[in-house]
Amino acid sequence: MSILQLFSDFLSIITISSCLVLKVPQILSIYRLKSASGINIYGLLMELGSYTTTTCYNYVNGYALLSYMEYPIIIVQEYALIFLVLKYKHLFNTRTYVLITVYFVISLGFVSKVIPSPVLMYIIPLCTPVSLSSKAIQLCEILRTRNADSVSITTVTMLQPLCTPVSLSSKAIQLCEILRTSNADSVSITTVTMLQQLLPQFHCPVKLYSCVRYSEPEMQTLSV
Repeated sequence: MSILQLFSDFLSIITISSCLVLKVPQILSIYRLKSASGINIYGLLMELGSYTTTTCYNYVNGYALLSYMEYPIIIVQEYALIFLVLKYKHLFNTRTYVLITVYFVISLGFVSKVIPSPVLMYIIPLCTPVSLSSKAIQLCEILRTRNADSVSITTVTMLQPLCTPVSLSSKAIQLCEILRTSNADSVSITTVTMLQQLLPQFHCPVKLYSCVRYSEPEMQTLSV
C-alpha cells in the first residue's frame, strides 16, 4: 500500500471520527429546549435522502466500507434529529407514517437490488446539489422565523470547516494516486462525480480518467 493511499485512509478516518458526533450537539440542543423552532424539516429530509442514496450506491457496488462509513453514521443521527423535529413540531400524522414507510421500502429496494442498481447511478450526481440546497433551505427558515435558538452552532461549525475539506482532500489524494498508478479497479464513481462537481480544477484529469475507467452508461453521469 502506497504512502498516498495510507494518507487517504488516514483522512477518511478523521472524517469518520468527526462524523460520530456531528449531529449530536444539534440533537441535544433541540431535546434540551423541547423546541425545533428554526429547523426546517424539508431541509433535513433532503439531507437524509442525499446521505441514503450515497450509502446505498456504495453498498450495492461493494466499495470499501472505509470510503463511505461517514454516511451511515450521519444517517443514524439524522433519524434521531428528524424524530425530534417531527415530535416538537407536532408533525406526526398519517402522511408522516406513509412517507416513512415509503422511504424504508425504497431504501430496502435499492439495497436488495429489487430496484435496478443503474437507477442509483443516475441519481447519485444529484446528491451534492440536494445536500447544498438543504443548507440554503435551513438558512431561509432561520431568516423567516427569526429564531435560531434550536440551531446548534457546534454542529454547524463542525460540519463546514472540518468534514467537507478533509473528506474532499482524501478523495483528491485518491484521484492523484489513480492517475499516478493508472489503476482504478477499486474506485467508486461517486468519488469521481463529487470531484468533478466540487473541484473544478480536477475537471480535465477526471474527464480523462472517466473515459478510461467507466462504460458508456456510467459516463453519462459524468457528462458536462
